[in-house]
Amino acid sequence: MSSAWLLPEHIADVLPAQARRIEELRRSLLDRARGYGFELVMPPLLEYLDSLLSGTGHELDLKTFKLVDQLSGRTMGLRADTTPQAARIDAHLLNRQGVTRLCYCGPVLHTRPSALGSREPLQFGAEIFGHAGLEADLEVQELALDALRAAGVDGLVIDLADARVVRGVLAGLAIDAARLQEVVAALSAKDAAAVDALSQGFPEATREALRALLSLYGGTEVLEQARRVLPQRALIAEALDDLQWLASHLGRDHPAVRVGFDLSDLSGYAYYSGTRFAIYGGSSSGSLARGGRYDEVGAVFGRRRPAVGFSLDLKVLAEHAPEPRRARAVRAPWGEDLALRAAVRRLREAGETVLCVLPGHEHEGQEFDCDRELISIDDQWVLRAL
Repeated sequence: MSSAWLLPEHIADVLPAQARRIEELRRSLLDRARGYGFELVMPPLLEYLDSLLSGTGHELDLKTFKLVDQLSGRTMGLRADTTPQAARIDAHLLNRQGVTRLCYCGPVLHTRPSALGSREPLQFGAEIFGHAGLEADLEVQELALDALRAAGVDGLVIDLADARVVRGVLAGLAIDAARLQEVVAALSAKDAAAVDALSQGFPEATREALRALLSLYGGTEVLEQARRVLPQRALIAEALDDLQWLASHLGRDHPAVRVGFDLSDLSGYAYYSGTRFAIYGGSSSGSLARGGRYDEVGAVFGRRRPAVGFSLDLKVLAEHAPEPRRARAVRAPWGEDLALRAAVRRLREAGETVLCVLPGHEHEGQEFDCDRELISIDDQWVLRAL
């Protein structure tokens, strides 16, 4: 018999110090999003599966826990990503004609652990609906950068890509969905042997372009190289022009952030319709935030709207952000003296953390940094530095 206190693999409790750090980050990021004009929504953790997976591709389907609703008999899912829910809210509940900015923060569940080992990320995200121009893409990227800076992450690097590049390379080919998925996975993994094997039978120009994509990562020189070696097609040229525009604005307004390109990074290829990005920094070897344009997601809800957004895992961010200082607090004795109890209430109402030491526990340590104590001097309760 297994121990009653054991949790499933890759599911973990969050203990006090880390929970406090995550909550501080949650508040900071939501405040940052509000400063950009984003409105908070709280979609349900559970939804009917056909709505939850609409327009998201095979990858999200595999990540989603499924169960049968006892009331309706329909299949339901525990969300693995909140973006489709935000698209549903925009399309059907708000139904606005102009621009809508939505943000959210809540748990998602994955059937298998992510590359960083968790099956229960705490997802923060922000989405802009209703504007097809690059101004929305740039705003989302700037909010993501500001959110990571607010968390104290340094050495930020943003890698830009565009789903239209590969679509332009493969334009005109009759290729089934399964094979396309394998090609995309091989490109993302930069597996040259797999790309060669999977592109057998493709026109030679297409095969050469796919091979070229594997080396199209680096600095601004990547865009000029791409213009030389990739097919001269309107879709590809439009994508490269958009990446150039975004890079120039990011470089001008965020000089401390290194802007790069990885044209074969196709994570979420079935999901994105245009520009996409990944942000790296701090001590993390993987990306801390990902996002991009996904204009097709709302179409299944009967209202195709331009959409762009990003998300990140607050638990991962907390692990790679600088260690926070211990919370300052006031230590106070426990007692029934009315003046003491009134003094404690006044301090708490003023926003102070007051730790009342319960009888018999005077020498126990806490996560709080008690830098002051409440003492009685001449029958008055006053603060004294420790």
